Amino acid sequence: MNRMPIRVAVLGAVALLLPAALVAQVDPSAGAGAANPAGMGPQSGQPGTAGMTVPGANQPTSMRDSLGAPGQTGQEMLDKQFVRSAAEGGLADVKLGALAAEKGGPAVKELAQKMVDDHTMMNKEMDTVADALGVMLPKKMNKDAQKEYDKLNGLSGKDFDTEYVTYILKAHIEDLHAFHMEASVAADQELASEVVKQMGMMHQHITAIVNVAKSEGIALPPRPPKPAATTASK
Repeated sequence: MNRMPIRVAVLGAVALLLPAALVAQVDPSAGAGAANPAGMGPQSGQPGTAGMTVPGANQPTSMRDSLGAPGQTGQEMLDKQFVRSAAEGGLADVKLGALAAEKGGPAVKELAQKMVDDHTMMNKEMDTVADALGVMLPKKMNKDAQKEYDKLNGLSGKDFDTEYVTYILKAHIEDLHAFHMEASVAADQELASEVVKQMGMMHQHITAIVNVAKSEGIALPPRPPKPAATTASK
């Protein structure tokens, strides 16, 4: 699903989730099995990503979502916030992909169409979970995603391809971190199952993005450094 302010601690945690070689463009196929959440330790807090908005920020929610239903636990409320954020990020993936499918080079067009097709399907599946949880979903991209869309719309050729590929790689890595966190704490089993399923698709997307970057000579950003222990613990 930047799309959310990027914190050093988040990026450091992402580096632990994915093989360093993936982001460093050494072996894009590495880490494909990381979608299995088995062995994930419990983690606290609700993650934020470039692809997903801060829960509750600048997006309409129903009174029930804001206050919680009677007897609703704190984690159940956080699950609802996660679903809204994931849906908003998914909308951006589809909108940006549709633009790239029109303006990108041949390889980027093919990648972008895959993003559109896959995320449209993923969004529909998350909508089903949202309905079951009684979540009111956003209908449009957030401000940061719209800003990126406008930026891309003003580019063409190699500049467009480079911006699109680097942006969606960063967004997918951050979204994968957020989904990993949610999979370890979700109170709703249907949501947890859907999150794990979508994590597998995100790993495939990251591999495809890195492969296109290599074939098109697009330089990807290096793996972010590990945060200091004091920063990561905050």
